[in-house]
Amino acid sequence: MNQILSTKLKNKKKANSKFFKYQFSISILILLILIGCIFYSFLCLQKKEKLSDNLLGNYNIYKLYANVSQEISEEKEEENNLFGTIEIPKLNLYYPVFSHLNEELLKISPCKFYGNSPKENGNIGIAGHNYNNSMFFSNLTLLTNGDEIYLQDSFGNSYVYIVFKVYEVKASDLSPIFDAPQFSKELTLVTCNNLNGNRFIIKAKQI
Repeated sequence: MNQILSTKLKNKKKANSKFFKYQFSISILILLILIGCIFYSFLCLQKKEKLSDNLLGNYNIYKLYANVSQEISEEKEEENNLFGTIEIPKLNLYYPVFSHLNEELLKISPCKFYGNSPKENGNIGIAGHNYNNSMFFSNLTLLTNGDEIYLQDSFGNSYVYIVFKVYEVKASDLSPIFDAPQFSKELTLVTCNNLNGNRFIIKAKQI
């Protein structure tokens, strides 16, 4: 009887050992898959950042030759699909800005989605992704009243904006775009709050 019990216990231990080895192997496999996914996401973000940097370099070369030849026109700007550049010294942010918005362009760089030229009265809306890191518009909420934002159009004209409001709205709230004084020159930066689906809004006035 003792021998039978001993054999059963040994078999049970072997079965438990195999189960734990199998469970451990599955856990390691899942961990490796998660690490792989995280690493792949990181590489994708780095690729987009590099693409944005290359775009900025090409844009600066284009603008340099255009200014030298004095042949730049609004038609060329539209063909180039670039509105200009945005710079925020406090965030060490400097990106080209596309002249219109779609999901593919938004993955590469910030996009203008509302307004015309900075030299005209009205509001200019620029959207950028929030990747919860230092890329694109992820750190917009670090801005405070009085911080400076610089826009430069494709004609080489520079415009300075001073932040006067930082807040959050529901995704369906369009008031930050349309509720601008008639004769003012404002800039509205928009990015997502990834925790609740709302929108972070940065409002600035041109000086």
